[in-house]
Amino acid sequence: MEIKIYKAEERGSADYGWLKTKHTFSFNSYFDINKINFGVLRVLNDDIVQPQKGFTTHRHENMEIITIPLKGALKHVDSEGNEYIIKESEVQIMSAGKGIEHSEFNVSDKTPVNFLQIWIYPKEKNTVPKYQKKSFNLKNGINSLIPIVSPDEKNTLNINQDAYIFYSHITKNKSIKYKLKIKNNGIFIFVISGEIVINNEHLSDKDGIGIENVNEIKIKSVNESKILIFEIPMKNF
Repeated sequence: MEIKIYKAEERGSADYGWLKTKHTFSFNSYFDINKINFGVLRVLNDDIVQPQKGFTTHRHENMEIITIPLKGALKHVDSEGNEYIIKESEVQIMSAGKGIEHSEFNVSDKTPVNFLQIWIYPKEKNTVPKYQKKSFNLKNGINSLIPIVSPDEKNTLNINQDAYIFYSHITKNKSIKYKLKIKNNGIFIFVISGEIVINNEHLSDKDGIGIENVNEIKIKSVNESKILIFEIPMKNF
């Protein structure tokens, strides 16, 4: 088993006034040669956007972009004609493929929106751009796993990659196990809130852990915890 810890306080950060952001991996002006990616997981940003502010229209190519609101609501508009508002308990994925332009704005005039922005390298390049949004009953994730993203499973958002994302809400002093779906994939855990223990490593709010060369892991919650579990192909870039 190989383990790498990504502590919350060691993340890159930027404050643009309208946007406060934290970067688990190298992004924009933050660069750490040891934290460029974890396999095909390239970006894991924790963004807070002020009311009536947002990202103006910009272009992406050949990237799977997943947005998970933690608090508040975000409006998505893209060049494929999609225009949606995503809120807590909803997740969106945009397969940029051969190229797509989009914008994202905080729809509230009072409350900041906090969301996770995740980029995953695609399995196939230059595909037709695709947008998906889905609501999840996260209350069903108490001490279990809710599949959010997968290559082909029903009732999930489908991704152009052999990758999976699960959500779990673990109550105090309870444990769950995760077993790989695809041999030789890696596992990355991101703690949304709470405190967990994996292989004697203690992780709390916004910490991450990358694990390789293991088929199954046990996750114990010290305090009530909400986490994301990524199963990721370990390709080098």
